[in-house]
Amino acid sequence: MTAETVSPAAIPATVPAADVRPPLSATAARHLATVERIAYGAAGLTAAIGPGTDVWQLHAAALGTGVGVMCRLWSRARTREDGMTGLLTSCYKALPTLGLSAVYGVGIATPGTSWWEVTAAVAVALASAAAVPLTRSRGLRRAADNLPAVIASQEPQAPEQEGYAGDLARHWAASPATGTTALAHIAQYHPSRPDFEAVILAQPGEAIPGSLDARAIAGVFDVPEEAVKLARVPGHGPGRLAVQVAPAEHLDRQHLQDPGDHLAAVWAAKVAGPNGVAPGVELVDHRIEEDRVVMRVEAPESSLLALPRLPLARALGMQDPELLMIETDGMAQGVVTIYREHPLLTVREATVDDLRMDRNGRIAIGMRHDGRPARWPLYDTDLGALTDLLVGAPGSGKSVTLLTLLAAERINGVVSVVSDAQDGMSLPEAEGRVFHFGAGQAESAATLAAFFAVGAYRQEVSAANGWGSFTLGKPWRLAILTMDEINRMIAVDSGLPKDFRTWVAGMLGAGQITWRKVGMGVRIAGQSIHLADLGDSEKIRANAKNGSVWLGRVNSSMTRSMASDMSTGAVEITPIPKYFGVTGSAELDAAWSGDEAPTGPVTAGTAWLIQSGQPYLSRVWRAVKQERTYPGLIALMESAPLVDFTPQETDVFRRAYEEGLIVAMALLQGEDGTGAAPSPAPAGPTGAAADSGPSRVPAPPATARTLPDLVLDALAGGQLRTRDIRKAVGAGTEGGPSSGSVDNALTQLSERGLVVRVAHGVWTRADQAGPDES
Repeated sequence: MTAETVSPAAIPATVPAADVRPPLSATAARHLATVERIAYGAAGLTAAIGPGTDVWQLHAAALGTGVGVMCRLWSRARTREDGMTGLLTSCYKALPTLGLSAVYGVGIATPGTSWWEVTAAVAVALASAAAVPLTRSRGLRRAADNLPAVIASQEPQAPEQEGYAGDLARHWAASPATGTTALAHIAQYHPSRPDFEAVILAQPGEAIPGSLDARAIAGVFDVPEEAVKLARVPGHGPGRLAVQVAPAEHLDRQHLQDPGDHLAAVWAAKVAGPNGVAPGVELVDHRIEEDRVVMRVEAPESSLLALPRLPLARALGMQDPELLMIETDGMAQGVVTIYREHPLLTVREATVDDLRMDRNGRIAIGMRHDGRPARWPLYDTDLGALTDLLVGAPGSGKSVTLLTLLAAERINGVVSVVSDAQDGMSLPEAEGRVFHFGAGQAESAATLAAFFAVGAYRQEVSAANGWGSFTLGKPWRLAILTMDEINRMIAVDSGLPKDFRTWVAGMLGAGQITWRKVGMGVRIAGQSIHLADLGDSEKIRANAKNGSVWLGRVNSSMTRSMASDMSTGAVEITPIPKYFGVTGSAELDAAWSGDEAPTGPVTAGTAWLIQSGQPYLSRVWRAVKQERTYPGLIALMESAPLVDFTPQETDVFRRAYEEGLIVAMALLQGEDGTGAAPSPAPAGPTGAAADSGPSRVPAPPATARTLPDLVLDALAGGQLRTRDIRKAVGAGTEGGPSSGSVDNALTQLSERGLVVRVAHGVWTRADQAGPDES
């Protein structure tokens, strides 16, 4: 409520809504009267001439209008819905129409056209024009009908309300400063706040005393004078005054007048203080915007910045920690942002310009929480090709992210090689729109083997020419292998034979050594990825830190594992919820009340993007699914021509794929750790070109051998002393077993009856022992 207006709650219920309308101004009344007189003149001319014509439609309209007005007047006379004053006003407004209609009817009934017919029509029209009843009736009705209600509403009312409103009215009546006035129509804004508005009523015929101003009312209720506002009630005189008393709102305004001081006080007390969540972290600067608060913070001298996200949100009084974002430089500086609503709730669809590489080899994969583009490097001008990791549960937006990256590769002339271990169900849009698409576990392994072979070919050419690094297009294009659902091929719990998993992981690990230098990157994606499963995990971990790690919605334990492997630890990476705006407190309230927990928009596409060890929250560009595919992403892929390897590379890839497929299928048909390794595939299919070169498919692994197996192999030549057995199996050498492990293996074999002790410290195999030895 301002000084000029009053809210609807302050208008007395006894006064009709029409009563608060301002009366007609003199200019408006004059204009309406002119229009009305012109209308009566036209009607009088029609009533004088019309009966002499043969236009029956005109006759019907004239007589029908009169009949309709008469019926309406009869209805009002029976119900008297407006009272006696309203009925008289209605008659006053109806006379011109009834008079002209009656003159018209008499003219039709009388043969010919007499002079008195014309005179009567003109007389009625002139009288109506002079009276202008339609215009004047508005003012008559307002003044006449509502006068009793206005007078009644101005009578002081005894406090009839109970509770807080009744206490206010009684307190007002008991105060000497209020005189004979009364406080009525009290409306409290919120049950937990003292703020209210009301109407001050004077005695009938009296005005509100001039002494009853904001200062006096503030004294009545013992509130600051600034918390009191007065306003006139539209349509009423000085006997009625609207008042607002809002001490709580005034206190809020005081805080908002200098929110920076309030923010600094909260930070100093709950965050940077000795008992705070981040002792010593200083609030250096801040700015308050309409939809967010941005704070620049700094760790104390000689300390690294560490900001735990959830405790910080709790300290700042936030109910939804997802509205708190933290970014740091990995050392002492950081930016903390608090949003009014989640900034990634809505994102737009990608465009070709978004997916075109800048001079640093980066594309805009989506949007960061602060509105800036989320950049994803397809290529690094200094490092060359990159290694990327993407992890996300079903529905987290991983497939949309991969398809967006594949569209960007095609737009930028990158050779896309794709494998989908889920039989092509994860990335069906990619089939036929990339250089090669391998669907299935054996096909994915063969695709990896073929990519590995192309890398070996490029390495051979680079070594022959003395090239130590890669240059785009000179002579080869950038190539990126995308392996989706990798966990179905290398995880221990995948159920696949160990030799197959070892072969795949070995190729991935070996590729990390040379692929980057020959312009061949790899993108590994799955629902869960443990780096220990990826062959040489140290190389992959190091290379992924130079690329990008996309961590979508996964379980909390996986989040902690990936975060500890890939980020600097300065920012706490918390699990991404399934829905926006559904906080833990909302779940708790639902559990307490027994209601269903609320849901909101899904967070698909939202992920922690970790680059150079620094994590920040982002969301991939939106993609709309129609009939189980993404037509928008398909259109982006097809906006550029398909990109191929060179003819020589294509030949190497095709031959290696066929060889790798034979090896993969043989390994998948074997048993884990027990079947013999398949023999290497032939150098090439029948009819291959003579200059195609040798096979570059990595050899499958040897059958896995345990330490007891190695001990039995060592004893195959006859009995040996314990020290000789240790030496034969490599005990004490780098990567070899310990002496104790060899002794334990001998004990196990002896208990199983596979070896026999023939003398102190001398062993032999049971199948080679003589009768006396056994």
